[in-house]
Amino acid sequence: MNELQNASTIALRDCMGLQEAETLLIVTDEIKREIGLALHEAGKSLCRESVLVEMPSREINGQEPPEMVAMMMQQVDVVVCPTAKSLTHTNARRNAVKLGVRVGTMPGISIDTMVRCLSADYEKIIRLTESIANKLAGVSVIRVTTQKGTDISMPVKGRKIIPSTGVHRNPGDSGNLPSGEVYLAPWEGQSNGTVVIDGSMAGLGMLEEPITINVVNGYAEEIRGGHQAQKLIDILDKSGRDARAVAEFGIGTNYKAILTGMILEDEKVLGTIHIAFGNNLTMGGNISVNSHLDGLVTKPDVYFDDALIMEKGEMIF
Repeated sequence: MNELQNASTIALRDCMGLQEAETLLIVTDEIKREIGLALHEAGKSLCRESVLVEMPSREINGQEPPEMVAMMMQQVDVVVCPTAKSLTHTNARRNAVKLGVRVGTMPGISIDTMVRCLSADYEKIIRLTESIANKLAGVSVIRVTTQKGTDISMPVKGRKIIPSTGVHRNPGDSGNLPSGEVYLAPWEGQSNGTVVIDGSMAGLGMLEEPITINVVNGYAEEIRGGHQAQKLIDILDKSGRDARAVAEFGIGTNYKAILTGMILEDEKVLGTIHIAFGNNLTMGGNISVNSHLDGLVTKPDVYFDDALIMEKGEMIF
């Protein structure tokens, strides 16, 4: 069995918990067709019925799939979405999950990422992910600083904490595949400070130079840092004011993940944090916009209230 086929089997059998009596839908596009086909082939030997549907690639992360695809997602037991643009923050995914469908999204997935990250010890990832989530319980404010100029505070008290382990075996479970992160939605309109994105940025890939974002009352009011910063501004402005809203704070917990320029893997890298702008309905927030863009910060100091839990990218508990 080749590496891609083996990774596809692990994804469906071990991470999604696909059973012999269940039905599977693979939603892909022309860009990720090879991975979609591999998952479909693996599914045929694991479950009662595996169906593959290919749609035109979406233009931006968070854009809805065609209505017929959204309806199909509600009529199976398991959905896996290897697509160029993310379907994570869509009504199609949310509506399927409400009906008990298990959904694994794989935005921008590459064969290298599948082979590398799906070979991880998921029990190890689960332990670290749950440990961080437990420390986050009851925290009022998260503060992130770096030597490059990041200094941002995000009020989070009472917000839903989501430990994303990449294992989705129960009815209605959903998340990225592969995964390994803890994330939540900071309170809208309350984050303030500066974040210097120095790893990668969704929609841009690896950064040639850092992008500095000044956040005022929950919105990215000023963005600077060369031609990629201007491209980010152009992307955000296409979706309207709320695309600039602070949507998410997350910490990577997958020790196999590396920075590649593909946000699906990058935001899982152990020792990094990410801050996203745009839609946060999926994580319990109130921002509904057709965009969700994550930015990676490397070697951060992270404080949960006054407790330092990460120093220059190293967990210290």
